Amino acid sequence: MNTIKDRIILITGANRGIGKAIVEKFLEEGAAKIYLGARDLESLNPLLTTYGDRVVPVHIDLNQPETITKATELANDVDMVVNNAGMLNVESPLSENAIATLQMEMEVNVYGLMRVAQAFAPVLKANGGGVLVQLNSVASVKNFADFATYSASKAAAYSITQGLRDKLREQGTYVMSVHPGPIDTDMANDAGMGEMAEPPVLVAEAILEALQNNEFHVFPDSMAKQIGGVYADFATNIVEANLMEG
Repeated sequence: MNTIKDRIILITGANRGIGKAIVEKFLEEGAAKIYLGARDLESLNPLLTTYGDRVVPVHIDLNQPETITKATELANDVDMVVNNAGMLNVESPLSENAIATLQMEMEVNVYGLMRVAQAFAPVLKANGGGVLVQLNSVASVKNFADFATYSASKAAAYSITQGLRDKLREQGTYVMSVHPGPIDTDMANDAGMGEMAEPPVLVAEAILEALQNNEFHVFPDSMAKQIGGVYADFATNIVEANLMEG
């Protein structure tokens, strides 16, 4: 099923920014039900008020593995998981706090992804295979020195996403890697990218288009498309190719 219509979806970090935009767009396009993953359940109240029983709050903190495991008990009917939650700190590689910051970002952006994938892969398999969408970043293919540790964590997440694509294919799960550039969110504004940021709905729309076309790499906005265009040959001929075949 290459549309969003009638799907049952879990979205982490659903309370704001890109996650919230994905929730709203997917419901507009006919999603049957969306589990709203967030650390603070009260932050989901505006979405609950607007969408009623089409959305279900679920406590998920990528720093707390037990919340992810528990979420599988509630969201055991999902056929699509969008791992959107993440963190960004503005630190250069020479910063006094760089190592500690990278450790925190790895915990959320990389180990969090792995925990979500490990917990929900059996759920997706039981429900026919489904879809796993990972929100990476253009920073996963290009390091930006002022937030170098974030870039490094997203590069690691992108690498893990490639591995998940190959392994989950065996159970019929389609994996997607989404690489936004500057998007108008609190995270982007805090990182000083507000002036060049574009609307978060672009990410939701790009995911829908990629779903229809069965694409792995997704570059939603202007900067992302520029990088994606240059990166396309490598992405197709190396990343998406099976180099283990003779």
